[in-house]
Amino acid sequence: MTIRSLLFATALLAASAAPALAQDPADTIAVPALRANVTVTGEVVRIGDVIDNAGTAAQIAIYRAPDLGTTGSLPVAQVLAALRARQVIGVATGGIKEVSVTRLARTVESKEIELQVARAIEHRGGLGDAANLKLTFDRDMQDVHLDASYSGAMQMVASRFDPRNNRFDVSFEISNESAAAPTRLRFTGTAIETVETAVLMRDVERGDILKSSDVAVERRPKAEITGEAAGRDRAVGMQVRRGIRSGQPLKAADLVKPDLVQRDQTVTLVFQSAGLYLTVRGKSLDNGTEGDVVNVLNLQSKRTVSGTVIGRGQVAIQVATPRLDAIDTTASIAPEATPAPAPVSVATSSVSQTPAE
Repeated sequence: MTIRSLLFATALLAASAAPALAQDPADTIAVPALRANVTVTGEVVRIGDVIDNAGTAAQIAIYRAPDLGTTGSLPVAQVLAALRARQVIGVATGGIKEVSVTRLARTVESKEIELQVARAIEHRGGLGDAANLKLTFDRDMQDVHLDASYSGAMQMVASRFDPRNNRFDVSFEISNESAAAPTRLRFTGTAIETVETAVLMRDVERGDILKSSDVAVERRPKAEITGEAAGRDRAVGMQVRRGIRSGQPLKAADLVKPDLVQRDQTVTLVFQSAGLYLTVRGKSLDNGTEGDVVNVLNLQSKRTVSGTVIGRGQVAIQVATPRLDAIDTTASIAPEATPAPAPVSVATSSVSQTPAE
């Protein structure tokens, strides 16, 4: 066999074997491909996190992961340089300009923490319901980020409240889904009970009637409210008993029904009976709200009468009905009999007639 024949046979064998090799996936080497978005749960970013088909290099750490619950970006050129330093080359970038890396986390929001602390100390040391407690933490309260594996609920493990200084000290544990020990969270600060009350938006004088724009609703420390706090719905339309400054909370004792009759005001005196309705002008000598008894000067008779306020500028009066004494039917001595009137005939006959002249 000549050399030319040998070369031809070799080429023919290679040509017949090539399709068979191309059809076997096990003999195909996958090209490493860069990922645009990466999520990690640990403290480091590995080669297998940033590229597909990393092979045996997948577990090699190349970067420190972002903080819990945050996202960072890496330029592609910087990532490729880090890969080449670990003998990983030929990575397909697919036109990606940067790689975004997010570290997964369990986030416990500050509102949830405040609610759990309030529930832990409610009804202790004279405190009321958790919904009425105002908490002030010693440290600025922010969301807490934990490793994503801490998936358990917040379990209260220690709680203390001192009513002498209103301080609390509460600790929680959150379990880990792995065998790791639970993490502990501790919070300290002060707690006071608050109540919802109507608050004045302007200075008012005694006798002023409150409008809707005069009153707002705020939560105030319960210790500041002596007596029953007044709600907004109860305050609007009512009259204040005393002068009160803007910003002051309103108490139920500060409010009365508005006066329907003012002192020295001209009013209408009303007398009503069965089938009879009379009115006369008068001058009120007192202030009064609905149902109050006031004195009124009758402008016609100049007499002072008492009546009940029934409406704006209206006072109802009642006239006393004379009472007749009843006959005592149980007396042993019969009452003196009243002589019966004489018959007409008798009366006529008893009149003397003067003879005519």
